Amino acid sequence: MRPTARFSGVFLTVTLLLASLATQAFAKNPNCSEVGGAILTNVGGFGQVDNHLTTLGVATGDLKGAIGVEIQGINSTSTVFTVQHHWVTDTGETLTIDQAQAKGMFVASGLLAITEYKFHLSGGTGRFATASGDLSAIGELDFNTGNAILRYSGQVCSSAQEKRDGKD
Repeated sequence: MRPTARFSGVFLTVTLLLASLATQAFAKNPNCSEVGGAILTNVGGFGQVDNHLTTLGVATGDLKGAIGVEIQGINSTSTVFTVQHHWVTDTGETLTIDQAQAKGMFVASGLLAITEYKFHLSGGTGRFATASGDLSAIGELDFNTGNAILRYSGQVCSSAQEKRDGKD
């Protein structure tokens, strides 16, 4: 093999390697963090709000705190729930979550598997004042016992200004 061809091959390999590393570095937003944890609630946790059923419980993990959900609507087959979250972290910050839909399917009598549950964080208080993020969850609701458990994950981003001001 000629030295020029060998150099070209090595140069091309190094260039492609550096380009792939740079792409990965630029793809990650330095103002975003992956989050995850679990939500454990009791159906009917704090009665009814405006004739809507509620849940009340706790969130673990990165958004640890108390959570309540107002079930604002249920479709005719009881497999799609329109919900409004009320979430307060252990440090007293509130999370503003847009209205969401939890979708699932019954896997046994009174046992609903939540298979699609996407929700959007659109701010809050404290370090979440300008935060936004998209999260999803899977889990189950046991209407026989009134228990619900979900596993959530997603990404929360804060504004670049907050990072510069040292508020994060």
